[in-house]
Amino acid sequence: MNTSKKIVTRFAPSPTGYLHIGGARTALYNYLFAKKHQGTFILRIEDTDLERSTQESIQAIIDGMNWLGLDADEGPYYQTKRFDLYHEAVDKLVAKGSAYPCFCTADDINKKREIAQSDGQGFRYDRTCYHLSSEERQKKIAAGEPHCVRFYSEDEETIVIQDKIKGEVRVEGKELDDLVIQRTDGAPTYNLTVVVDDASMGVTHVIRGDDHLRNTFRQVQMYKALEYDLPIFAHLPLILGQDKKRLSKRHGAMSVMAYKDMGYLPEAVVNYLVRLGWAHGDQEVFTKQEMIEAFNLDNCSTAAACFDFDKLGWLNGHYIKEAQPERIASLVREFYAVEGLDAVNDQGLVKAVSLSLEKARTIKDLAAYLKIYFVSLEPDLAVVEKNINDQTRPMIQRVYEELEKAENLNHDVIHAVFEKVMAEFDVKLGKVANPVRVALSGQKVSPGAYDLIEVWGKEMTLKRLDSCLRKNDN
Repeated sequence: MNTSKKIVTRFAPSPTGYLHIGGARTALYNYLFAKKHQGTFILRIEDTDLERSTQESIQAIIDGMNWLGLDADEGPYYQTKRFDLYHEAVDKLVAKGSAYPCFCTADDINKKREIAQSDGQGFRYDRTCYHLSSEERQKKIAAGEPHCVRFYSEDEETIVIQDKIKGEVRVEGKELDDLVIQRTDGAPTYNLTVVVDDASMGVTHVIRGDDHLRNTFRQVQMYKALEYDLPIFAHLPLILGQDKKRLSKRHGAMSVMAYKDMGYLPEAVVNYLVRLGWAHGDQEVFTKQEMIEAFNLDNCSTAAACFDFDKLGWLNGHYIKEAQPERIASLVREFYAVEGLDAVNDQGLVKAVSLSLEKARTIKDLAAYLKIYFVSLEPDLAVVEKNINDQTRPMIQRVYEELEKAENLNHDVIHAVFEKVMAEFDVKLGKVANPVRVALSGQKVSPGAYDLIEVWGKEMTLKRLDSCLRKNDN
């Protein structure tokens, strides 16, 4: 690596959809590499596909980057604002004979392709227009004949890439078609624009998915033809599902913001992504600063990584437990707001959250688990009938009486009440706590009796216990 140059990386998504998990990992690795070397991380929006690029997708990409905390040092830059640079590069390539105008129509190309396929061959443009004389080309251009511009791929050239992850990879020039670098409407194409942009922005390291490797060979040819310095390339293996198949929605190939909607914390997603193709010993949990300090390309895997929701859930649970209850409570409130539950008591919500952090895997599940504190749920009559009976009713009654006398229902006071009732009836905690929990909640699954009492306080707790006892007396 040329250490005399300032390190510059970039994330360059096409705004034809959301920011998915594979793109997020690419952005993360570029971000970490730049930060580790006190370099610059650029966000570039590759929006030259005018038919498919949308403002909605651009915003989704920016929102996803912001949520993950991957703030760019420069950008976003937009390729649609840089057409003059691309046209200048095309003109330079044509002038030196590295590119040429092609007047073949779409119908012409389709016929050539059909002939090649009927002969059992792969299609490669036959260079009809490359062999035109300069006079013939000028005559056609002067007559206003529509034409694209193709890059000439030298047949005798061997393109070699020293990839930081894959090692040495190569391809013969004769295996590459003469790629269209400018369409008939004057719009530049991807492989040209990315080369011009990376060179003009001083990008030193191109870190991206290995599905771009074929493009990289073409781009290396253009770098050389345009007399640009080559960056260092690093191609990341794909992310697969647990079944070893290409990532799909059921595996986790969703918008990054969908993970927010499912209740994952951004730091958990980032921590999970950094280990999805990179290792640092046996360490699994990293702060962002630890990632920056430890990250390198040498420890990136050459094998595809498998997306595992269980592992992500474990990490998310870790970060929820480490978070301040006030922060988690505000995120739980966002889920309640979507359901129209805006009248949730802030103090009660923070208390409920603080008592339940150990159980949480996602914010969404935590919100559902805590809902009983704030919403009157219909009791499960079968559960109530099973747990509230002649044996348990006297214990519930005694808990009621002791709680009624208590002044401050904190954890210690509640525990003392249950200890007293357990001793009176000579039973273990579960024989008292579970019937009380069901009497309070009416549910098969709910927070524990101690937590319900502590969050609801004396008035609500006594009211619920009294209501249950009265109903079961009838």
